[in-house]
Amino acid sequence: MKKDKVLIIGAGLCGSLLAIKMAQKGYQVEVHEKLPDMRKHDLDAGRSINLALSDRGLRALRSADLEHEVLSQCIDMNGRMIHNVDGSTRMSNYSGRQGEKINSVSRPGLNKLLLDKAEHFPNVDIHFNSKCKAVDLVKPAAYFIDKGGDETEVGATVILGTDGAGSAVRRSMMARTPELLFNFSQSFLRSGYKELEIPPTASGEFKIEKNALHIWPRGKFMMIALPNLDGSFTVTMFHPFKGEGGFESLDTEEKLLDFFRTHYPDSLEHFPNLAEEYFKNPVGILGTIKCYPWQAFGKTLLLGDAAHAIVPFYGQGMNASLEDVRLLDEMLEKNRGDWSVTFNEFQEFRPENTNAIADLAVDNFYEMQDKVDDGDFIKKRNLEMLLEQTYEDYYSKYSLVTFQEDLPYSEAMRRGRAQDELLMKICSDPSLEDLPLERIYQQLKQI
Repeated sequence: MKKDKVLIIGAGLCGSLLAIKMAQKGYQVEVHEKLPDMRKHDLDAGRSINLALSDRGLRALRSADLEHEVLSQCIDMNGRMIHNVDGSTRMSNYSGRQGEKINSVSRPGLNKLLLDKAEHFPNVDIHFNSKCKAVDLVKPAAYFIDKGGDETEVGATVILGTDGAGSAVRRSMMARTPELLFNFSQSFLRSGYKELEIPPTASGEFKIEKNALHIWPRGKFMMIALPNLDGSFTVTMFHPFKGEGGFESLDTEEKLLDFFRTHYPDSLEHFPNLAEEYFKNPVGILGTIKCYPWQAFGKTLLLGDAAHAIVPFYGQGMNASLEDVRLLDEMLEKNRGDWSVTFNEFQEFRPENTNAIADLAVDNFYEMQDKVDDGDFIKKRNLEMLLEQTYEDYYSKYSLVTFQEDLPYSEAMRRGRAQDELLMKICSDPSLEDLPLERIYQQLKQI
């Protein structure tokens, strides 16, 4: 057993996997989480956006020998099922290659599994209801207060901050801005989200196609649905706060039902408790957080949402956070346990890539709302599928991000945007309609 003590602040998905990986390396691990143990208490009802687990996240779980166990709790999603206003549907696969899919997984279900695995290690100690007040970045040490009001100081060799978008660890780094030259930005979409549920049939079957991410794109607003193991779907409305279709405007049952009859007519029959759930569940906000540096004095490091919170529209928030854990673990191994060297290397490589996926996620928000049923966009997507089916080394932008686990997000963004620009030009220009596929492929290879 190694002598170094690793203090992890935050026991969400990133923090729990990090505890497992550090325990597997033989470190003494102490985890503090401000919330109660989710395995014993229901937390955050109406705020649990289902997660899309894909190759980057699976690779991180594989490195901890957890991939197969997690996949047993997932449902395959082969593509987007587009629901038009007239009730017709269209399936748009995520890839033209066989076997490339994403997986619907329950956030709390995955978190509970990871917590169980972390607690299995004798060198892991987890404390719930333990809120971080501040971090001494130089000692280093963190100061916690429990639900009874008692305060505790916890020292460690290193502190890893995985305490989410409202990170107390990050606030302590911001307080040392003159020394750290700490930069911080946050930006919010003018839309929020609200969760609903499509329950299973009386016999426990799925009411709509099981193996798809369902989307009702309507321009300024949309609704998506992801399948659950019990036959239900977690449905999320992404709507503006104000104006047409805004959450503030849909303030009576009559207005809500009229709105669904007009904009989501094929879904209405699947919601037996629509008004009750709508008015009970809260509206969440959607924002992006970027910051730099991520480490302080070679002793404290930010990971996951504490360093790079993003909006959920590329399905990469969890995957990026789990990838953080894998990369940190690999760098630490390469650097033979030198924390300072590893922290500096990590923060020099990673922010460019998490900034890239943050920007792509915002791009995809507008694409999902307004582009997936656009004629030229559909042509482009069909062309991408044909290219992927014909040329094994061609990957669309979505595939570069989602199915190329070795490709940094920044390179996926650069290459993917350039490909999109070329393909949209081809699909929107009638004079280029008959361009041979091989010629298109050769142009794409030059990017």
